[in-house]
Amino acid sequence: MSHINNPMEIFKLLNGSNCRECNEKTCLAFAVAVFKETKQIHACPYLDKEVIERYGGAIEKPNTVDEYKAEAIEILKQKISLIDICEAAKRLSAPFSNNKLTIKIFGKNFSIDTKGNISSEIHINAYMAVPALTYILNSSGKFPNGNWITFRELSGGPSRYAHFQQRCEKPLKRIADTYTDLFKDMLEIFDGKQIVSHIDSDISIVLYPLPLFPIMVCYWKPEDGLESSLHIYFDVTSDDNLDIESIYTLSEGVALMFEKIALRHGA
Repeated sequence: MSHINNPMEIFKLLNGSNCRECNEKTCLAFAVAVFKETKQIHACPYLDKEVIERYGGAIEKPNTVDEYKAEAIEILKQKISLIDICEAAKRLSAPFSNNKLTIKIFGKNFSIDTKGNISSEIHINAYMAVPALTYILNSSGKFPNGNWITFRELSGGPSRYAHFQQRCEKPLKRIADTYTDLFKDMLEIFDGKQIVSHIDSDISIVLYPLPLFPIMVCYWKPEDGLESSLHIYFDVTSDDNLDIESIYTLSEGVALMFEKIALRHGA
């Protein structure tokens, strides 16, 4: 039995027809039921025998990413405790008061004090915490200028691009194809802004996971026999504010957050 990290990994195995022959309203709802082990994967009549044999046993769920990255977070917090937080705040043009530097993560306050203690208005998982702490330590403070590039054009991006497509862009595309309120939720929950971009997409959304690190999500609807498409773009100044590993981690975290939203509201 292969490890299953989340319901979307089951959803990827399905044909997306929402046929209801499994007695669930959608393929997404079926994937959730299989992940929760309230339904067996063989209840889908359209899966190949090999897939059923591979995933037909009890679901094996690995440790969470927060557990894997806990050590990295502690190391970064220790590094921050050794720097001049006030000077870091000036470099980032970030507020500093009561010995705390505060930045915005998707519009919500995220603070760290001189001893490396974190406080936040919302739960910040490891996918967000690691890039945020790295940003505080290493960002040059350069302001974005609105010139957008692909992940592949970032420093170190070409070697990670295939993984970026698989773990970041394709999951978001699958959700956008089946969960019609995805972009509405991007605007409302994550303080996003819909813009008119020079990139000729049907929908363009700009999000600010970090104050000086915007991302743009562009979606093209299916039409005239062509399938839909989704791509994530980065400001040309991104390399000055975050390293490629943190950019990848943050992007994967965005995809995972929207998977959770889709599973909670779309299934």
